[in-house]
This record gives sequence, C-alpha cells and structure tokens, in this order.
Amino acid sequence: MFTSKYDVGEMNGKAISYQEFQKKIDYFTKIQQMATGQTSLDERGQEMVNESAWQDLLSENVLIPAIEEAGLAVGEEELVDLTQGTAISPVLMREQTFMGQNGTFDRSRLVEFIKAIPSDESGSLELYWSYLEKSIKNDQMFTKYISLLDKSTFNTPVETKRVLAENNITADVSFIIQPFGFMPDTTVTVSQQEIKDYYSKNKSKFEMNASRDIDYVVFEVIPSAEDVRLAKEDIEKVYEEFATTTNLRTFLARNSEKQLSDYMFKEGELSALSPVLDSFAFNAPVTAVLPVFQEGNTFRAARINAIKSLPDSVFVEHILLDNTDPVAAQAKADSLISLIDKGLDFKVLAAENSLDQNPNVAPGELGWMTQIMKLPGLDTCFNAQLNRPIKVATNYGLHIVKTSKKTAPLKKVQLAILEKSAVASKMTFQEYYSKANELASKSDGKIEKFREAVKEMNLAIIPAVGIQEGAKTVATYNNARPLSRWIYEAKKGDVSQIISLDNKYFFVVAVTGTREAGIQSLEAMKENIKSVLMMEKTNEKFFQTVKERLAGITNIESAAEILGTTVSRQSGVSFGAIGSQSMDPVFIGAVAGAEENKLTGPVKGNLGIYLFNVDARNQGEFFTEQDAKMRNGQIFSFKLQQIQSILEKRADVKDSRLKFF
Repeated sequence: MFTSKYDVGEMNGKAISYQEFQKKIDYFTKIQQMATGQTSLDERGQEMVNESAWQDLLSENVLIPAIEEAGLAVGEEELVDLTQGTAISPVLMREQTFMGQNGTFDRSRLVEFIKAIPSDESGSLELYWSYLEKSIKNDQMFTKYISLLDKSTFNTPVETKRVLAENNITADVSFIIQPFGFMPDTTVTVSQQEIKDYYSKNKSKFEMNASRDIDYVVFEVIPSAEDVRLAKEDIEKVYEEFATTTNLRTFLARNSEKQLSDYMFKEGELSALSPVLDSFAFNAPVTAVLPVFQEGNTFRAARINAIKSLPDSVFVEHILLDNTDPVAAQAKADSLISLIDKGLDFKVLAAENSLDQNPNVAPGELGWMTQIMKLPGLDTCFNAQLNRPIKVATNYGLHIVKTSKKTAPLKKVQLAILEKSAVASKMTFQEYYSKANELASKSDGKIEKFREAVKEMNLAIIPAVGIQEGAKTVATYNNARPLSRWIYEAKKGDVSQIISLDNKYFFVVAVTGTREAGIQSLEAMKENIKSVLMMEKTNEKFFQTVKERLAGITNIESAAEILGTTVSRQSGVSFGAIGSQSMDPVFIGAVAGAEENKLTGPVKGNLGIYLFNVDARNQGEFFTEQDAKMRNGQIFSFKLQQIQSILEKRADVKDSRLKFF
C-alpha cells in the first residue's frame, strides 16, 4: 500500500499516521497523569507514554485480531464479572487506586470509584474507567490465548517415558580434547564461489536491523583558564561566610552546587567524590573547616557539621495507626506502648492493631533499614534505644516503632560541602563553536572535503560503527538522539552541519556506511562470510591432521601420548545430568550413541576435537517426571516470549516512531 513520509508505522497493511499516533500519545499522557498525580512528565515518563501508545495500536491492529481468529472473545456478562463480580480481574487487583491501607485490593474503593463516575463533571473518571475496561478485556483475551496454547502443548505418556529413559542413562567417559584455535590458518584460501554458495544457503542468517557507520570529529566545550579563575574567585568571595554561618542549609541552597545532605558518611564513603574530603572528614573535629581546594575544574570547601556514632543498619518493627484524628491516634499509641512496657508481645499487638498487615513477613516487621533503604521519616530509629518503643508520625500515619537489632556503631560524619564548578563562558562556547563551524564549512557536506579539512586543521577522526536507528547513545555520548536522527536522514558520503549535544559537545559527522533493515547483500556480508569459512576450513584442516596422526590407534592412552596431552575423565554424562549444560552438546550426543568400551572418534565438536571411550553406562533416577514437566514449562515460556514478535512479523509491522519521537 502507499505510505506517507509522515506515517509513524504500518500494521497489517494499515498506515499509522502521525496524527493518529499523537492522539494516542495525548490519551496515554492523560492516563499517566491521572495514575501518578503529576501534571508534567519527565523523559522517562514520556517514553513510557510513547511505548504504551504503540502497544495499544499493536493490540488493536495485530494481537487482538490474531486472538479473535482463534475463535476467542470476551462477552459482556464475563466483563461485568471481571469488573464487579466474583472473578475480579488482575488488572483491577493491581490498580493502586483500589488498594486499601494494608496494600491489598479493597472492593469498597472500586465501588466508590464507579459510583463517582456520573457526578464527575471533568470526565476524568469516565476516561480512566474506559481505559481500565479496555485493559481488562485485553488481559482476559491474552489469558485465554495463553491457556489455549498451553492446553495444545503436551507430551503423551509414551513420549514422557522415552524422555525419562534417555535422560536417566548416564555415561562414565574417558576422553581427550584438542581445542580449536581462535585465529584462522593463513594458508587457508576461500574462493568467491564458496562465499556465494554460503550466502545462498544461509541468507536468513543475514537478516539484520538497519545500521549506520560514521566518522566524526567532536569539539568538547571545556572551561578556559579564565573561566576557572572566575570560579575560584566566586567561591572565595563566600568562603568566610560559609566558615561562620549558623544556617548552613540556607547558605548552601543559595551559594553552592551541592546542598546540605542529612546523610552521615562513614570512613571511605567520600573517597569516590574526593579523597581530600574523606581524609579531612575523619581527621578533624566538629565545626572544623577545610579551606578552598581545587580538583579538576571544581572548587570545594568543607565544614564538619556533626559527628556521631551510628550503626550502618537497624532492624525495625512497627505498629501503624490511622492518624486522621491525631488526638485519638496519640491516645491509642500511648495505650499500646503501656501494654508493651508491661511485657505484652509486640508481634501480637501488631497483628491485632496495625494497619500494615503484610502477609509476607512476621506481624509488624519492617526488617533491616539503612540510611539509603529506609521508610521515609524513620531516621530516629538509628539513634533509638534497643527495644524501647517510640512514636513517630509520617505520611503513612502514626507509628509505634521499635528498634530490636543494630549493627556495630561506627564513627559517622555529616559534611557540609561548598562547591562551585568552572563553567564555560559565552566567549569559550563561541571559540569552540567557531572551530566546529570552520570544519563544517570546509567540508561542504562532502566526505572527501571533510577528510581534507580534518588533515588541514590537525584534528582527530573517530569512527563509530553499527549505529541503530534512534540510538540514544552513540559511541560513549548519551542523549544522542539528534545525532542518530541526522545519520538516518543522510546518505552515505554526506557530512553534517554542527550537531550539538547537551550544550557541551559540537559534532561534525560523515556517514561512511549504510545498511538497511532486511537481508543484507552479498557485497555487504562477503568479508564476514570469508572469516566464517576460513575458520571452518582451519578447523577441518586441524581435524584431518589429528585424524591422520591417530590412524590405527585403538588405545586412548596411546592417543594422548601422540597428541601430547592427558586423558580426562567425566562421570554422569547425559543431556539431562547436572552440569552437562556446560559441556559441548556434540560431544554429549556422540557419547550417547557410542558403544561401550570401544575407542570412538575423532569427533569434531563445537569447541574442539574429541576422542573418547565410554567406560560404563549407569541407570539413574535423577531426571524425574517433575523435571520433564519443568523443562516443558521452560520451553513453553520461551515460546510465549516469541509470540508477539511472530505476530508482528506476520503482520509486517513497521515502526518508524524514531523519526518523529
């Protein structure tokens, strides 16, 4: 069919226009905002919306139609039962909106939500409910389809019996291996006809995604000596106030790139930021001040704000109370603390009174906490006396908290850091931009002129190969979407104008190679094929050499002496035995079919050449019917993972989102 350059994709012959996709983006943006309560989305949130919109289109145009072809459907009564009846959908069970205070599904919240829809003049609740209903229907369709596939995949009793027999017979083997090398034999030759024949027989192996190769020159904007001098001057202006202020938090918020952190550092933790800071923090008294020092283009000063002896981690238990009525909550907490002080079991009281009824842990148990991994608001646990219950109010409610275990206390320091980095000035930016612009102008969009200009300006060309469409990272540079987008708009031999990344790097790029999605041409793959054939021929030549040297040998010890190696022994060899997954499958297969007590080989495996003797076979019971079921389950899971890509390939799905988003 005819497609427009403004289409973002194609599914089952239907073009997905930019406008249609943008409508989906707008729709899922509203859904995401309602689900998170955020009015704007960060880059990660926007990517999630983009993917949700695309997956919704895939469901509508590819996945659901394929499932319907199999004769499956979700009826109206079934949908009602999934949303309001006895078989509540997992979609609703997972929905945060309908979670109760104990973190599990609360049907009353679902009922309240549905009742509120008619009176919601904004229409937001109706919009969100329609989204949930569609998700429920799709989820049920997918569940039925998986069930259908599962029931159509089974082993007969005869097949199961054969699998058990094959995998429970193991072999004790004496063997020698001559491993293949990693480099091809330079005397081996490969003809053009052999390359053509290999290409014809293995075309499907050469199906690849589109990729591009480039040469580039990058101008990194680095602060000048003058920029560094100004940064030093700026920090020295405020240093005296930093050393004496009584309000470090406010001062640093106004004057420093690094704000005051409540984190208490132990010795060694600051080394990653600055060894100078770490050494100062643990060799100076509280209120001591470290004068301004320079590391790279960053200037710092530091002041010790607190020194404490604290554990790295604490084991915490709690009873969570509803704090909507603070007076009542305080009274109940005091009553429970009185009972705890009298010797009543904390866990019993937590089971009877706490809103937190996590079924996966003992009643009241929050577990081990660190400064990083802790419940917000429970910092006091690190200073609390062991087994002494205290009251702590957080956003979750009113907690009765008990610290029951601690790791050994360590010296820890809270450090205030005054930090200023040298920033490139407008003049510095202009200098780098002018250099990049000179290269781009001299290149005039042509790769020959680009290379001439690079030599003339004494610059370094850096190659990058195999760049995927829409790549976010090119070479070691992140946020490179503008770069990869231009690369795919250009032709081989084109040279870019200046491409700016992160307002810090100026690129001039030349496209040196292009490969479109699909089966690659013989010309594009011939060097790869030549390398494969050279290794195959090298291994075959090695095999024939070993075979000739072992001609007439009937004893494995003699073979080992001729080859200058030793005999290894392995027991319990079979495809189902533990540890066999790490062995060469060609070797295991040869052992399975070999005669007992007869020298077999040489056999050319994947890793090398084998000569072996099956010393004995043993009948075991280590591979059970349960193991066979687990293996079938793993195979089925693997097949499930392939379903969407298979259906997408059948529908000839083309994804061009990266041109626009």
